[in-house]
Amino acid sequence: MKSLRARLLWFLLAAIVLAAGTQAFVAYRAVLDEADDIFDHHMQQMAMSLRAGLPPSSAVGGLGGGEDNFEFIVQVWTLDGVRIFESAAQAALPQRAVLGFSTVQARGTTYRVFSMATGALVIQVAQDMRARQRMAGTLALRTVGPIVLAAPLLMLVVWLVVSLSLAPVARVRRQVAARQADDLSPLSEADLPEEVRPLVRELNLLFARVRHAFEAQKHFVADAAHELRSPLAALKLQVQGLQRAGDDAARELAATRLAAGIDRATRLVEQMLALARHEASAASGALPGPVRLSEVARLAISDTVAAAQARGIDIGIAHDDDTLLVRGQAEALRMLLRNLLENAIKFTPVGGRVDVGIMAGAGVAELSVDDSGPGLPESERGRVLDRFYRSADAKAPGSGLGLSIVKSIADLHGAALSLDRSTLGGLRVVVRFPT
Repeated sequence: MKSLRARLLWFLLAAIVLAAGTQAFVAYRAVLDEADDIFDHHMQQMAMSLRAGLPPSSAVGGLGGGEDNFEFIVQVWTLDGVRIFESAAQAALPQRAVLGFSTVQARGTTYRVFSMATGALVIQVAQDMRARQRMAGTLALRTVGPIVLAAPLLMLVVWLVVSLSLAPVARVRRQVAARQADDLSPLSEADLPEEVRPLVRELNLLFARVRHAFEAQKHFVADAAHELRSPLAALKLQVQGLQRAGDDAARELAATRLAAGIDRATRLVEQMLALARHEASAASGALPGPVRLSEVARLAISDTVAAAQARGIDIGIAHDDDTLLVRGQAEALRMLLRNLLENAIKFTPVGGRVDVGIMAGAGVAELSVDDSGPGLPESERGRVLDRFYRSADAKAPGSGLGLSIVKSIADLHGAALSLDRSTLGGLRVVVRFPT
């Protein structure tokens, strides 16, 4: 049974049937035992009432004429074994020497007999067990009857209560089943039981994450389509220039420009794919384990040292706290720092300087990159984090995705990103990770 409603109903109804059956059986047996005690008490009282005396005639004879179907039979014997009284003709039972209660087989049936001695007489009172059992059974059934009637009513009440209690769950199921694929609006939490409300709340959080991922994907596709149009148009013009070249020198120049354009387009596509990949990672929210920032810095510098040396730029780690660990993805953090270093190298003049700093702050680990370039106006420091944005004063080539990727990776790791003026004269970028 995979249905919660069916499982609850099955076990509750089975419990009601079992409890009602047990109660009915116990009540039935208890009433039978109680009836036996009552009938025995009546027989005892009847025998004791005869101690005061007997009928005037001592002749052996019945009071009931020829009737032989009395439920109670009364006999009086002398100590010598002579029967001097019987309650009905031909109702005699064998004399029993046992005083008190006993069971006697006589006249084709079973009798319950009570015998007591009083003076010179022995008084016997007997009752047919079939009559006794019939009366006791009737009394017991009257006691069990209300239980038998109440059990179906209780089962109906349980069925109604379970159905009404699970109605909000069925409502949520219908809401989800009726939704279109693009409907990611939150589900209603009204009137939900406390056991189901956390599940619906988590579903709403999941819908919000999926909606955010879809919106980011739509924005990315729109931005990518817009930004790829220009480099592809430039590549087409460069191919046409190569086709129109009249001599080897013109063809060589056109081929060089075409190769440079292809490199720029390739770099743009790589950065766009990196941005999309890390936005998908941000949606999943997975952060594997501790990463040492000093190791990340050494790997990122090794990736960019060739470009820095080609322009005579001094690049290195100015401040290094080798003990700092952050929770995150090592490759993503390496890409974050590599993009910062590439951006700094690209805008730093020949012979300039780029410094990496790793320091501990108040509950945070700070990763900073300083350069001696022209810096960035304060009015543009917030906009350069947007996709494909490039400063109007920028002279170096680029796609405007480097700092966007940095921000995406920083958001994935719960880090704060800030831009300021560096003591070297250029731009200072600081990423603060929670420790």
